[in-house]
Amino acid sequence: MFTNCAAAERYEISPRFRAMLEGRIARLEQDAKRDEADVTSLDDIDHIRRQMRLVAVQRAEALRMRLFLDRAATRLPRPLIPL
Repeated sequence: MFTNCAAAERYEISPRFRAMLEGRIARLEQDAKRDEADVTSLDDIDHIRRQMRLVAVQRAEALRMRLFLDRAATRLPRPLIPL
């Protein structure tokens, strides 16, 4: 029987990397909202379908990053004075 060990694996990331990912998640979610609102101005059904696919991909990527951050611990910064 196989188990999914990757789901239980924890990562340690820097505070700077975490902040960068959080900013990217916020931009993806904001872009998804804007792109979804733009659908009302489109006439062609194929264009609407592509636009909604873009929205779905943006939200999926944001979710993937959120799941990664949920498993990641933030590393404490190094002390400025050597101990």
